[in-house]
Amino acid sequence: MFPAAAATLAARRSSRFVAWVRAWRAGLVPYDEVADEIAGDEEHLVADAPGTWTDVPLGDALPALSKLSPDDIRLALPAPGDPRGLPVHGPFTGAALIAGEAVVARGLGFIPEVRSHTSGSGVTFETVLWRVYPLPDAPLPAGDPTAAEAEADLSAALAEATAALTRLDVAQWRPELAGALAALRRPDSGIDLPPGFDPRARRVFARASVLDRVLVLAEHAAPGGAVNGYEAQQRDAALRPLTTACRRALVAACNSPLRPE
Repeated sequence: MFPAAAATLAARRSSRFVAWVRAWRAGLVPYDEVADEIAGDEEHLVADAPGTWTDVPLGDALPALSKLSPDDIRLALPAPGDPRGLPVHGPFTGAALIAGEAVVARGLGFIPEVRSHTSGSGVTFETVLWRVYPLPDAPLPAGDPTAAEAEADLSAALAEATAALTRLDVAQWRPELAGALAALRRPDSGIDLPPGFDPRARRVFARASVLDRVLVLAEHAAPGGAVNGYEAQQRDAALRPLTTACRRALVAACNSPLRPE
């Protein structure tokens, strides 16, 4: 069974931002739907949006992107040693590397910050603040794999990671992780992109989104009991190529060409 913990972890917020804003700018979804589709059940605010003096609701900040084409809006999922999709340097690049995700729009960059709050009655809830950074008004080198290339790389990495974790007998000490990897072979995860994305991009996005949450679960697996330091290192080494393939698959899917439906 797919683990409940993994199922409740939030998908990459930047991936939904890019997918829905690109579909809006392509004329495939109405502006009035975009902010709600990005936010879902969360409250999303924007700080430092052009023409504003305080934090504003996400929908009030989106008009800053109204003159951009879909190809001006790109997803970046950087990691230490892999800053692909980011400017060469600057505060935005540093913040994006720390966050592990960012939206690069021509002239502007958006990075989500999750903030936890506790109400007077003791209920804890979260809000998402998108912080806006000015960027050079120039296109960045694309360099993204195609959806087809990303799908092949993801499948190969998943097969290799599954084989490695089987050899490590991961099911003995982290059975939900082993079960989640097996569940990824199902073709339909219920996660989808907005109109305009072709079937391959949708398939890659759905699979990589679920896998991304599984990998977050793996990162939070605390060694203990049946796991020693060496076994944890072996697990991390087995998952590292899969993590990279997953990030690149999400980027390829969200940045893929849009087509009228």
